[in-house]
Amino acid sequence: MTKLQDPTKIRNIAIIAHVDHGKTTLVDGLLKQSQTFRDNQAEMTQDLIMDSGDQERERGITITAKVTAVQHNDYRVNIIDTPGHADFSGEVERTLNMADGCLLIVDAQEGPMPQTKFVLGKALAAELKPIVIINKIDKQGSRLAEVEDELADLFLELAVHEDQLHYPIYYAVGRAGKAWLKPPADPDAEGDLEVIFDAIIKDIPAPKIELDKPFQMLVTALSWDSFKGKYAIGRITRGKIGAGNPVAVCKKDGTITKAKVDLVFMSHGVSRFEVPGGVAGDIVQLTGISDVQIGETLADADKPEALPVLEIEAPTLKIYLGPNTSPVKGLEGEFTTSRQIGDRLQKELETNVGLRVEDDGIGFLVSGRGELHLSVLIETIRREGYEFEVGRPQVVTREKDGKTEEPIEELLIEIPAEHVGAVQMELGQRRATLIEQFASPKGVTKLVYKLPTRALLGLRNIMMTNTKGTIIMNSLMIGYEPMGTVLQQLRNGVLIAYEAGVTTPYSLQNAEARGTTFVGPAEKVYAGQIVGLNSRSEDMEINVCKAKHLTNMRSSSSDGVVQLTPPTIFSLEECLDFIENDEFLEVTPKSLRLRKKELDPNKRKRNK
Repeated sequence: MTKLQDPTKIRNIAIIAHVDHGKTTLVDGLLKQSQTFRDNQAEMTQDLIMDSGDQERERGITITAKVTAVQHNDYRVNIIDTPGHADFSGEVERTLNMADGCLLIVDAQEGPMPQTKFVLGKALAAELKPIVIINKIDKQGSRLAEVEDELADLFLELAVHEDQLHYPIYYAVGRAGKAWLKPPADPDAEGDLEVIFDAIIKDIPAPKIELDKPFQMLVTALSWDSFKGKYAIGRITRGKIGAGNPVAVCKKDGTITKAKVDLVFMSHGVSRFEVPGGVAGDIVQLTGISDVQIGETLADADKPEALPVLEIEAPTLKIYLGPNTSPVKGLEGEFTTSRQIGDRLQKELETNVGLRVEDDGIGFLVSGRGELHLSVLIETIRREGYEFEVGRPQVVTREKDGKTEEPIEELLIEIPAEHVGAVQMELGQRRATLIEQFASPKGVTKLVYKLPTRALLGLRNIMMTNTKGTIIMNSLMIGYEPMGTVLQQLRNGVLIAYEAGVTTPYSLQNAEARGTTFVGPAEKVYAGQIVGLNSRSEDMEINVCKAKHLTNMRSSSSDGVVQLTPPTIFSLEECLDFIENDEFLEVTPKSLRLRKKELDPNKRKRNK
């Protein structure tokens, strides 16, 4: 692999799909069947090889786009594995410009979903050549004919020009590493992914290149290791680059700085290898250029011409994130000051292109694409030893023609028929508009709603409870509308610890009579901490640290063992969903605590 690749033998593809339709699993199959790994390598027995982050493995979703490559006969196939969740759409937008074609993967049972529409729209707008793969055809609820019709409608709606309406369809069981040109009589029969490799080479065009022009490359991703430092990753638009070549860095503000390429690397499977250089059409990783950001151009040192800066859609949600101000601050985290938190957020901005950070008093306003986008950031820095507090997510509005506009979402819900009434009642209170309702076979009802993004806040928790965990919810931002009326608080009041101390079973038993508890016995609490959910609409202060007074009188009821219901423990997303405007979530590497912003009960009453 020392000579430069013939540009006509390069194929650059992005793999796009709705979350959980099988993108990363299909990439696993392509990596394994292209002899990328030796038979005895650990990756041959691994699943989700490309999902390398801890949270990606725990959540079972792709969060950051990743570039890999396989060699198939004489062809070098660069594969970009993109996230399927709309909250990480910044990752999709910044990486699609590296590809010439896309594999659109659709679940044979679910068909096109909201994120399918989002990612396909982006891919077709970028004029990528599509190949459709209907995956998971071995599912019992597989409905190939209907899914093909739904896809045809989707392409008609989104296609930028007529050529994009002619797309090949393949059928696959990604988990088993098998694909076919026509639906097989038996999905369990022997097979492989050879037809997908052939389709990529036959249907995806080779990159359009200008080899004789000066070098130019848009940086679409950054990577880092302690050995070589920063890697600038991108696709060479024109010309060629080699180790030791001087380059110009065209910055976003229009200034130009000089730099020199140390080494050139390319991907192969999950590793990278050194090459003497790269040509137009290749995706390369360059070291030695420390002062470069995503969206900036690396160009020929003598003829520095900048490419257009990447356009990333604006964030829809913002959240306050600042140093912890609770009475137990500094006990569980390593990094607790405003400056340390600010430095960490600035570092995150280098790679997380969908994020925005502004100063807000001693803390920061962090804007992102959705609750999942923000919660992944919070979880990431929490695991690194940071301690901080966050406020309730707020919608990012915009001003247009003197009017305030808010983001609007399309919400797709799938539920068993018996829960339709509960869902419609909840969404009616949130002023959502029902656009479509249809029943699919097997007793599942699909509902499509249009509603403001702010009406989605706190919805998932309530829906999960009301439908006994059977609901499937997916939303997609579809535009902006003038700001609507204020929604009333739809959550009950909370139980607030009256004094600091250690909780006792005796007092928790009293708290249980008032509502649901969030703390167990023998836990430390402080005054103003939220310890439960009231069964009524108002907040209530309660003493959960009171011990039972000992007397020399015996009674039939006093000597029994106290039976407590286990406390409700919220995940990070559930906490963000739960809190109201006058509350904070305290986040430390060890704990998540809900609390009132104002801990003093007298001041709280005055502020009402």
